[in-house]
Amino acid sequence: MTSIVEHHRDAVFRYARTLCRSEAQAEDVLQDTFIAAMRHADDFRGAGSVRGWLLTIARNRAFTAQRKRSGEPAHFEPLDALGVEAGWGAEDALEVLARKDALRQAMATLEPEDQEILTLRELEGLSGPEAAEVLGLSLAAMKSRLHRARLKLAAALRKGGIDGA
Repeated sequence: MTSIVEHHRDAVFRYARTLCRSEAQAEDVLQDTFIAAMRHADDFRGAGSVRGWLLTIARNRAFTAQRKRSGEPAHFEPLDALGVEAGWGAEDALEVLARKDALRQAMATLEPEDQEILTLRELEGLSGPEAAEVLGLSLAAMKSRLHRARLKLAAALRKGGIDGA
């Protein structure tokens, strides 16, 4: 189990960070995810990837934690690495920082469902079927949601003055 934790810890944390309101809450979800995975390792059927299974557990743990904190205000802080993951790292440092800031602002304008699906597919690199499984959607519904989320992000980036999104 140690090698699974080492191999998937960063991906689970990044995903938990998109679902949680703070880094501390994401750390709690990360810990709860691997505890649950250890307790229920025998339940893993191997139909999907281990990463997809862990991200599904993380999603369930994050939503359970959110229900417990339902009185707290909503807040989202997008991932800093998303701009670099999108391939914007070849320019000078000031341009990269400006684009990362624009991306952060554009992501913040999206609905949580759009942020979530973009994180799973674009940042975590889950396949379509894996992302659909994590989200509890059919593949067709996931593709439709992903397409709309990409269009919304591109529109938000253009509105913010970033062309070529």
